[in-house]
Amino acid sequence: MNIIVCIKQVPDTEQLQKVKVDPQTNTLVREGVPGIINPFDENAIEEALRLKEKKGGKVNVLSMGPSQAAESLRKALAMGVDEAVLLSDRLFAGSDTLATSYTLAMAIKRIGPFDLILLGKQAIDGDTAQVGPGLAEWLNLPQITYARKIEVNENKIRVERVLEDVFEVVESPLPVVVTVTKDINEPRYPSLRAFIPVSRDFPPRERIAFSG
Repeated sequence: MNIIVCIKQVPDTEQLQKVKVDPQTNTLVREGVPGIINPFDENAIEEALRLKEKKGGKVNVLSMGPSQAAESLRKALAMGVDEAVLLSDRLFAGSDTLATSYTLAMAIKRIGPFDLILLGKQAIDGDTAQVGPGLAEWLNLPQITYARKIEVNENKIRVERVLEDVFEVVESPLPVVVTVTKDINEPRYPSLRAFIPVSRDFPPRERIAFSG
């Protein structure tokens, strides 16, 4: 099965004291602050790799952000994903969750056929949990949020999701967008492939086109 994982680079949680907010744009000033893969997105990568090991296929990772975000894509490649795509352009600076989900959706349409889209349940620097549902809306796909267990059989997915005080089991046909929690797995450590360069990037004119 072909899986796309959308990830975000976020400030290192151990360096949050260095993060400032631009008073004019109200956006985060990340210069000088190391970036990491959003922790929930690491769980999404791990789950995609486990599904690939069981079902075969391919795992693509997609991210939107500044050029520094390539470091997070290199880590994803080191974990074992097959391909990594970075959408990077100055026009994307300060994008809200609506613009981010739209841009990712347009890129996914360019990437090609897929069976499953995975994301972390939310980004730790925004905590909105809106990009996954927004992505499903732009792509006109069903969505399942807060997954703690995933099973894929034939053309159907079965997910155990976390609610406030209970677990809920739901099923959906593929393709579908699923957001995952930390409970779903323990991400693996990257291999020495960490130094492999990002394998693919869109030309500037295509990146600009995604901004609408």
